[in-house]
Amino acid sequence: MMNKITTWICLFAIVVVAGIYLAGCKKQDITFNTTNDVNIVGYLDKNIDSFSLFRQILDRTETSSFLNAYGAYTCFAPTNSGVTTWLASVGAPSVEAADLNTLKELVKFHLLVDTVGTGSFTDGKLPVATMQGQFLITGVSVVGSQASYSVNRQALVKQSNIRVGNGLIHVIDNVLMPAKVTIAKQLEANPDYSIFVQALRETGYYDMLNTVDQDTAKRWKTVIAETNKALRDSGITSYAALKARYSNTGNPANALDSLNLYVAYHILDGIKFLGDIITAPSHLTLQPQEVISVQLINQEVVVNEDVFDEKVEPGILLIRNTSDNSATNGVWHTANAHFAAKFRKPTALYWDVAAFDEIRKLTAYYRKQSYPFTKQNEADRPIKDIDWEYKDASRTQTYEFSSSGSVTNFANNQDVFTIAMGPPNRSAWVEFKTPVIIKGRYKVWVCYRVRTGSGTVSSCDVKINGETMQRPVNFTEFRPAGSDAELESLGWKRYIENTSGNFTSRMVGIVDIKTTERHTFRLEPKSGSGAVTHIDMVHFIPIDENQILPRFRPDGTKIFM
Repeated sequence: MMNKITTWICLFAIVVVAGIYLAGCKKQDITFNTTNDVNIVGYLDKNIDSFSLFRQILDRTETSSFLNAYGAYTCFAPTNSGVTTWLASVGAPSVEAADLNTLKELVKFHLLVDTVGTGSFTDGKLPVATMQGQFLITGVSVVGSQASYSVNRQALVKQSNIRVGNGLIHVIDNVLMPAKVTIAKQLEANPDYSIFVQALRETGYYDMLNTVDQDTAKRWKTVIAETNKALRDSGITSYAALKARYSNTGNPANALDSLNLYVAYHILDGIKFLGDIITAPSHLTLQPQEVISVQLINQEVVVNEDVFDEKVEPGILLIRNTSDNSATNGVWHTANAHFAAKFRKPTALYWDVAAFDEIRKLTAYYRKQSYPFTKQNEADRPIKDIDWEYKDASRTQTYEFSSSGSVTNFANNQDVFTIAMGPPNRSAWVEFKTPVIIKGRYKVWVCYRVRTGSGTVSSCDVKINGETMQRPVNFTEFRPAGSDAELESLGWKRYIENTSGNFTSRMVGIVDIKTTERHTFRLEPKSGSGAVTHIDMVHFIPIDENQILPRFRPDGTKIFM
């Protein structure tokens, strides 16, 4: 029995979206009950010894009537001990003595107009806002050897998913208190952020972050703040030093000033707790056309850890215990180090499609022998950054390597990614996540090993971020004869050192990459019957740079002749 409990705990910890590692803990039992009570109020009355004070609050705020009627609600019900603790904290000897407006806001903060069970409790905000308008956040809290759901870091769930006629009840051990001030005011109240706050003031963003827009579509903002220590570690010991480093116009309020852009880069539209941030690989900032990239590394949220020119640029950790701070107009997080958007000019990307993480980790296969990847169902993702339409588990996509076989012998690193696609029985699409591409205007080249004969995909649309490129690629088509200049004028080039016509590169169009991040590259067959296609590389080369060189040797070496 104990082994089963321990296994369940570990599985639970893994699926928490932001990933909280719980070592050697025992999960508190969570009750799943269906009562005979017709509504939330009826349940509280039946258990009045535990909820008499919360029941008094409902009566005094005239909330009991609608919670006594038909509907679909979620109620976080604090026990008497929790209410008693809260009354003492506000200096009220009884419910009757407490401020009525405060009680009204408190009740609304404990209610959702939806039924939200613990299946929706992740390390972040709940999917719907409270009736008060702010979001609740949930997670896992470990006290001693006991792990429990926590709500807003203010209360632990003692019983959950109690079904009544008009919704769900979760019993909590403390009263939940909504945020009372804005992001700007919260940061200002903490002296550890004084330099960053001064930058907010001088750039004009303080006023934005001190406003609670009545239009909820515009209200929410997310801020990644820097402490004085983080700035000091980068040699910035005062606001004057920060201004000296960044302000290129002398007027930080100017939207084009570099200090203004630095602050804008730390603000995102919308309300994004850590659990929300990790659901996307990047997020747009208020700095025009600039994003932060996001990864979950060792269960920690890391921004801007990217690979440029085959070198890893270490990212910035968002400190979990000083992040997810709710405010009346959003949420703010803390970065463990100073960061800013980096200026980079458009740079060529020579993307080896066959060098993805899952095959690199298989050291017995990577650059040694071929390996098939099988998708068991539509939701399965055996390769994190490559997905394809599921037909059946027998249709594999294959990492293919050989130092002598004609499919790979002259390819870059002597490997290719072999894709099974096309009608009627193979994938109708295959989609890749590219490495980071710096914003700019690029010519796009698809480098492949020609495959001919029956059962071959002849024409295939190429889509980048949903935009169809100007020219499809025909994987049965050989490169024509001609000089490098003649070929380039026709949209062809020789991308490998060997002159073999079996390996060729087709220019599929020009694309405007608007943000520096990873992008989506997709292939959709247009004609031909289902077969396999061998892709080696994809080149994104700035339109004003040499499109022909470098070429690639079988060992991956670049050559410029």
